[in-house]
Amino acid sequence: MTGSTFKNKISITHIGTATAILDIDGVTFLTDPFFSPAGTTWPWEDHVLKVHNDPALKMNELPHIDAVLLSHEDHPDNLDELGRQLLDGRHVVTTQEGAKNLAPRPNVIGFSDWQETSIRIAGKVFNITATPCKHYPGHECVGFIVHTEDFGVAPDGRSNAVYFSGDTVYIEDLAKMAGKYHIAVALINLGKATFDDLQITMCGSQAARLFRDIKADLLVPMHYESWGHFTQNENELAKEFETEGILEHVRWLKPGKAVEIN
Repeated sequence: MTGSTFKNKISITHIGTATAILDIDGVTFLTDPFFSPAGTTWPWEDHVLKVHNDPALKMNELPHIDAVLLSHEDHPDNLDELGRQLLDGRHVVTTQEGAKNLAPRPNVIGFSDWQETSIRIAGKVFNITATPCKHYPGHECVGFIVHTEDFGVAPDGRSNAVYFSGDTVYIEDLAKMAGKYHIAVALINLGKATFDDLQITMCGSQAARLFRDIKADLLVPMHYESWGHFTQNENELAKEFETEGILEHVRWLKPGKAVEIN
């Protein structure tokens, strides 16, 4: 992030699908917890979902987790039975419907689009804003902007922040975040996931468009492996990023290994 005013230490450890540990100056967030082994299946709608790879880390190999960014709780590839165990006793931010379904856990907060809430996590106050998603029809899903005071501000006065997209295709409404936040790191779920010819997560070209819209510094891709309904892999994404002229701004993750982002 050459020239960026965002100097905080961030590392990301990809576990699989949309699951990653986001370590910000020692405060740990976990995105969309999924830990089922390869070969596990779930009936869903008129389909059977099957995961083809083991998680890079098992639950007993995790560090302490302070909070969970849960884009939606009703799809098993974003929250499985094992992942639900990690929600107990932790701060969890998710959709409004998800919070109701996860009750009576007292630390689960449900968000509507663009709702902002301040939460004290591991002794530090984080401001969290929910961003809209267009995922599977009739199902709630949100992304999250994470900001805290010591992230500082960009030269133009916008607050530095980290963005986790959740599962969504490109939507123009997301460009609004650039008016208030300088997105230093955009962690984006990709893979061009498709059901019955309906695209439900971004492809590389859509991610590139969003990256430009929100004027982000770095794009960190994940959610493009392990499932049959994901139709775009790393090589295909890299080609689209190169065509779009943003490949130099992309930071790839390594399964199970902490990757320092700045």
